Amino acid sequence: MKSKSRFRFDVKWAVILAIIAFLLVFQVLPLLYLTIRAFFPEGRFSMEGLKRIYSYALNRSCLVNTLIVSAMSMVFGILISFPLAWLVGRTNLYGRKFFRTLFVTTYMVPPYVGAMAWLRLLNPTVGTLNVFLKNLFHLSALPFNIYTRGGLIWVLTTFYYPYAFITISRALENMDPTMEEASRISGASPLKTLFTVTIPLMLPSIIAAGLLVFVAAMSCYGIPSIIGAPGKIYTVTTRIAEYVSIGSAEGLTDATSLAFFLMVLALIILYISERVLARKNYITISGKSMRPAIVDLGRFRIPITILVALFAVVVILIPFGTVFATSLTMNMGKSVFAAGNLTTKYWKTIFSRSSIFKSAANSLLYASLAASFGMVICLIMAYLSERTNVKGKSIPNFLITVGSGTPSVVIALALIMTMSGRFGINIYNTLFIMVIAYMIKYMLMGLRTVGSAYSQVSPSLEEAAQISGAGWIRRLTDVLFPLIIPSIVAGWFLIFMPSFYELTMSNLLYSSNTETLGVELYLYQTYHSQQTASAMAGAILILVMVFNFLMGKLSKGKFSI
Repeated sequence: MKSKSRFRFDVKWAVILAIIAFLLVFQVLPLLYLTIRAFFPEGRFSMEGLKRIYSYALNRSCLVNTLIVSAMSMVFGILISFPLAWLVGRTNLYGRKFFRTLFVTTYMVPPYVGAMAWLRLLNPTVGTLNVFLKNLFHLSALPFNIYTRGGLIWVLTTFYYPYAFITISRALENMDPTMEEASRISGASPLKTLFTVTIPLMLPSIIAAGLLVFVAAMSCYGIPSIIGAPGKIYTVTTRIAEYVSIGSAEGLTDATSLAFFLMVLALIILYISERVLARKNYITISGKSMRPAIVDLGRFRIPITILVALFAVVVILIPFGTVFATSLTMNMGKSVFAAGNLTTKYWKTIFSRSSIFKSAANSLLYASLAASFGMVICLIMAYLSERTNVKGKSIPNFLITVGSGTPSVVIALALIMTMSGRFGINIYNTLFIMVIAYMIKYMLMGLRTVGSAYSQVSPSLEEAAQISGAGWIRRLTDVLFPLIIPSIVAGWFLIFMPSFYELTMSNLLYSSNTETLGVELYLYQTYHSQQTASAMAGAILILVMVFNFLMGKLSKGKFSI
C-alpha cells in the first residue's frame, strides 16, 4: 500500500508566525533602523555624527551624569534592599508581611509621583521637610537641596530599590537553607553565617538585581526631568527629549546618536544578567520542602523593627502623604492645617476638567489594549516555549526580553523614525503607536507569569483532550486556560498598570488627540498647577492600589505587591 503525505494546515503555526512577524516589524525593524541611522546618518557610513554629538560639552555632561546617578542608585539600592529582604524573609522582625508589602509599594507607583513628593519636601527654599529640620535643629540655612546630583540619586534610589528588593527576596525564598543550617550547627553566629554563606550564595542574584536598578535608573525620564532639569543636572533621556522636541532632521539624528548609547549599554547589561550570571550556579536550589530557619534577633528585635519602620515612614509614608497634603492645600507656603488653607477644589478640578477626563480615558483605553493584545502574545509565546520542541522557539522570548530591557526613550524614538510612513506604515500620532510601544516595553512580565503557570500544569491533561479529538484551540480554551486563569489575570494587570501611568514613551509619542494621564500630570506639574498635579497623582496612587488589590483577589493571592 502506498501512503500519501498530505499537507495539513495547522492554525497554531499561523498564529505563531503572525506574532513573530509583529515583533519583527514593530520591534526589530525600528531598533535595527535606529542602529543603522546612527552610523549612516546621510545614507553613507560616517562617524562624524557620533563624533559631533559627543563633542558637545553638555552631551558629555549628560553621559557622565547618567552613568554616575545610575551607578550610585544601583549601589544604594542594593545596600538598602538586601538588608531589608533578609530582615523580612529570614528574621523574626515584627510586622514582616506588612513591611514586605510596604517596601514594594513604590514599584507600582509612577516614579514622577515620587519626584513631585520629594520636590515638595526638599525644595531648597520652601521645602516642608527642609523647613522642619531647620527649625528643629536651629540651623542657619535649609539643610538639603533636591536640585542637585545627590538629590537626583536619592529620589531614583527610593523609587527603584524595590526592583532589587523583589529580586533578592525571591532568591532568598528559593535558596536551599542546608548550608546556612550547617554553618549554624558548626557554631557560626547568625551574622557570620550571613556574611560567609548567605551573601556568597546570593551574589549572582544581588548582581542581577543591581543591574536591574541600573537600567531602570538609566532609562528614567520623569524623575530627571522634574528633579534634575531645574538644577541643570541633565541626563541622556532628558537630552533626547529635547532633541526630539526640536522637530528637525538634525535634531532627530542627534537624538538617535544619544539613544544608540543607551541601547548598547542596556543590551550589554541585559546580556550579562541573562546569560553570564545565569550560567553560574552560586545559589543551591533544593527540591525538598524545606523552609529556612528564622533568625532570632533577640534583644535587637525591637530596635531593628523601629529602624525599619522609620525607614518606611521617611521613604514611603511621608512622600505619599505629602502628595495628598499638597492636593488639599490652597496656599503651598502654609500648612495644610492653617486656617482657611484646606480645600478640595483641586480634586473637584480633576473630576470636572474635560482635558483631564479625556487623558484618563485615553490611558485606560491604551493600557487595556496593550494588556489584552500583550497577553495574547504572551500566552502563545509561553506555550511555544513550554509545550513544543520546535527549533527557534526561544527567539520570540529573546525578542520580548530585549524589548523589555531596551530603554523606553529608545523604543519611542525608534518607532517615531520608522512608523511615520518611511516603510509603508504610518501610525504616528495615533493610539496604535502608543499601544505598540507599551506592549514592547511591558510584555515580559506577562510572559514570565503565564510561562511559570504553564510549567506547573501537567501535559497529560492536554494529551487526554487531544486523544478525545479536541483541536489545539479547543485544548487551550477548555483545558489549559481555565487552569491558569489566576496567572492570566495577574499577567494582564502587570502589563496594564505600568502602561496606565507611563510617561517616558507617552511624552514623545502623544499628539493633541492621544494625550495620556501621565503626560497631563507632567504638564500640570511643570507649567500649570502643582496642587492639581498632586490631586492627579493622588488619584493615580489610589487607582494603582485598587488594581493591585484586585490582582491579589483575582489571582487568589498569588500575584500582588
